[in-house]
Amino acid sequence: MQINTDGLIIREQSIGESDRLVTVLTREQGILRAFVRGAKAMKSRSASSTQLLCYSRLSIYEGREKYIIDEAEPIEVFFSLRTDFEKLSLAQYFCELALALAPEKMEAGDFLRLVLNALYFLGKGKLPAAQIKAIVEMRMLSLAGFMPDLVCCAQCGAYEADQMYFMVKQGSLYCGSCYPQFAPGGVLMNRGVTTALRHTIYADFNKVFSFTLPAKDLEALAKASERYLLNTVERGFATLDFYKQICVPSSPDI
Repeated sequence: MQINTDGLIIREQSIGESDRLVTVLTREQGILRAFVRGAKAMKSRSASSTQLLCYSRLSIYEGREKYIIDEAEPIEVFFSLRTDFEKLSLAQYFCELALALAPEKMEAGDFLRLVLNALYFLGKGKLPAAQIKAIVEMRMLSLAGFMPDLVCCAQCGAYEADQMYFMVKQGSLYCGSCYPQFAPGGVLMNRGVTTALRHTIYADFNKVFSFTLPAKDLEALAKASERYLLNTVERGFATLDFYKQICVPSSPDI
């Protein structure tokens, strides 16, 4: 069976002397793992199109036990990410998130669109890295079925308050008046941060990247999204740890 699709290479692994095993986030088939024969050969047409972070048109042969990429044509290689070590490390974190949360052999168009848009904005430098990171974390969790309830205070129903607390373990909000009645562990957010966090999961996709926050508020947003992610998936990410190690001092400390 032949599969013609477009996909983003989110992981690559050398196999033997000349082959490559790649993990692809595709629109129609979700996560697929496929072999690229002779990928290391200098004249291989598929070599550059099946490298990490390449978004390519793919022709994939589905065998009984494995997939094999017959042809690959690059659509976008995100060259600007490859020249900036910090951006590249964050892009690899997005790929690891997709690998952990996107479905296998199922439609995953929204996951692919999210990551591609994030890589585009990251490469162009049009948005702060902390903002892109928070959007990817919250939106991808929501797509995977882990959307928190950020509509109002879980206790009194208040939609807005000067102080809101995001309970990362429960995935819920409490206003400043209700929060002291419960166990600690919430991330304190002002009105702007609360609105931004809601925006990451509730906004129409075409507008999800369209908001601005002061640097201090971005730090609080990034803190909330990362804590919610790590509490929800109950695991760490090597790419996240590496990204945080190499971040320049001006980046938000989360």
